[in-house]
Amino acid sequence: MSNDTATPESRPTIRLKPAARKRHGAYESPWLFANDVQMNAEAKALAPGTVVRAETDTGKPLGAYFFNKHPLICARRLSPDPDAVIDTDFFVDRLRRAVAVRDKLIGTPYYRLAHAEGDGLPGTVIDRFGEVVVLQVNTAGMAAFQDVLLSALDAVVAPTAVVLRNDSPARELERLPQEVRVAKGPVPADLTVTENGAVFDIDPVNGQKTGWFFDQRDNRAFAARLAADAEVLDGYCFTGGFAVQAAMGGARRVVGLDRSRPALDAAAAAAARNGVAERCHFAKADIFADLPGRAQNGEAYDLVIMDPPAFVKSRKDVWQGMKAYRKLAKLAAPLVRRNGTLLMCSCSHHVGPDTFAEQVRRGLADARREGRVLRFAGAGVDHPVHPWLPETSYLKALTLALD
Repeated sequence: MSNDTATPESRPTIRLKPAARKRHGAYESPWLFANDVQMNAEAKALAPGTVVRAETDTGKPLGAYFFNKHPLICARRLSPDPDAVIDTDFFVDRLRRAVAVRDKLIGTPYYRLAHAEGDGLPGTVIDRFGEVVVLQVNTAGMAAFQDVLLSALDAVVAPTAVVLRNDSPARELERLPQEVRVAKGPVPADLTVTENGAVFDIDPVNGQKTGWFFDQRDNRAFAARLAADAEVLDGYCFTGGFAVQAAMGGARRVVGLDRSRPALDAAAAAAARNGVAERCHFAKADIFADLPGRAQNGEAYDLVIMDPPAFVKSRKDVWQGMKAYRKLAKLAAPLVRRNGTLLMCSCSHHVGPDTFAEQVRRGLADARREGRVLRFAGAGVDHPVHPWLPETSYLKALTLALD
């Protein structure tokens, strides 16, 4: 792949089919789908990641796009200006704007620095852990400009280490190879992340995703406020983000459950690091198999948190995923004391907010519990949502007070 089409004079043109014209104005969806594009011989000959000028069938310009004939989303917009120069300065401008918002609203250098289309960087995720940056490139276009992006990162935040976590399933759709490596280093062996006053050890090279889930920062802080003087059950506790912060928020006792022994060990280490080990108890469990027994034994908690991994990873999984969210709410609700709180989460972008809320309501009805919605939230401010891409608003966190 190359970035020879970075300048407008060398940029080829793709056009939409006539029937697709009404769906794509200059400031509408930044994605073009393969079945909307005239896939003529010239378009099919373009190398994956080529920067193209996109137009309607009548020649109306839509902007400068990355193009890849292979995936369904075949073009992703870089700029509404079809003649934009895509160079280091282009990416420096995008990154500076992203950093300015995060530094103002978060205040510490631990955040998602760039959230793909939400920050004008198609298919690209950048997480910042102090002086260490983790970069994940999921499109052929950004892969072609990866070295340019790394130069822009040096200019904006000057990281001492950069980890490439190019191992997501999304890369397969773009026909990109899987890759995990340190592009700049070394990476400190004792790397930590600070969140809401808590400190956690992370491993950006071997850990899950980029090493930490920044999207739940605000929801963890909210849950910690609810945890004061409470008994808390944290299902799918992973490395202890919710559990440890709940204990630091004043919980009398926290029980964390997860299927992963390494994750549980990391959670226990985090509890010890933050001085709350005596109030945190972690156990290996399959949640759907474990919760019924706890209810039968009469266990009850003031706050129950259920933050599972994505139940719906593709559209074909939607029906099964919806049933899973309903069942999880049904199993969790009996463990919530009267006037206690249930926090249900979903990170499945194929399940919309209304659909998720409906499945939780049905689960509560199955459990014969009633309640009130206290809060329905998404990801933090470092995960901006593109107004034309509801897919970028993937996280749902529904908090209910149960009667």
